[in-house]
Amino acid sequence: MPELPEVEVVRRGLERWVAHRTVAEVEVLHPRAVRRHLAGADDFTHRLKGHRVGVPSRRGKYLWLPQEDTGQAVLAHLGMSGQLLVQPHEAPDEKHLRIRVRFADEVDTELRFVDQRTFGGLSLHDTTPDGLPDVIGHIARDPLDPLFDDEVFHQALRRKRSTVKRALLDQSLISGVGNIYADEALWRARIHYERPTAGFTRPRTAELLGHVRDVMNAALDVGGTSFDSLYVNVNGESGYFDRSLDAYGREGLPCKRCGTPMRRRPWMNRSSYFCPRCQRAPRVVS
Repeated sequence: MPELPEVEVVRRGLERWVAHRTVAEVEVLHPRAVRRHLAGADDFTHRLKGHRVGVPSRRGKYLWLPQEDTGQAVLAHLGMSGQLLVQPHEAPDEKHLRIRVRFADEVDTELRFVDQRTFGGLSLHDTTPDGLPDVIGHIARDPLDPLFDDEVFHQALRRKRSTVKRALLDQSLISGVGNIYADEALWRARIHYERPTAGFTRPRTAELLGHVRDVMNAALDVGGTSFDSLYVNVNGESGYFDRSLDAYGREGLPCKRCGTPMRRRPWMNRSSYFCPRCQRAPRVVS
């Protein structure tokens, strides 16, 4: 699943090309693409037609298109291969095109949802007083959110009685951080992924949050991280942050800080990449 930088790149593209346009027609080409909209494809298309799209929004890894006049929003589940593309009307259909949205204006572009693996989809939901689709109302603010509270996060981190990488991936504690950027931030902070959270001091938490923000902003500057053709922005272009990774995917390569070969360890059905010299394992793992 794309992490915060990749989703934010898509959100910015949608804000430019889709915001404040009125939906004229919706075509659902594969039923799995709207399976989370429990009322079905016909209801989904009916509820979008004739309504204006507001400014696309994001919290963490979650992206949605609010409707300006209904108090509802279209939540986009990108899954492993979902793409929201803005294409000219005359552009050939993509092989894995699942949903097409056309607009009631003279701009020669439409919105397409393309998904090779069909794990993603679109669904319409009521919104909370904060403007979030109600199904993600429990998701915490992300570290790039101006209203993110560092002190609240620090206290929650210490209470978590977990290990630091588990805490960073807990979307109810801090949203938007996935496996790639967790490994990158922990390498920059010289923290082992199994370090217990109970021992974090305020300065150490602040340092870690600083690295999380720095690595995400650096990824945003180059369009996110793309390891294959499945992650692209709304114009179909890949990001380039994979060329700047310091930890993730670098097993056996020298640490860019000390030269020690980087290691990979299986972790929660994923992998953790770290430097055994710069990121010393804790003596006791909680």
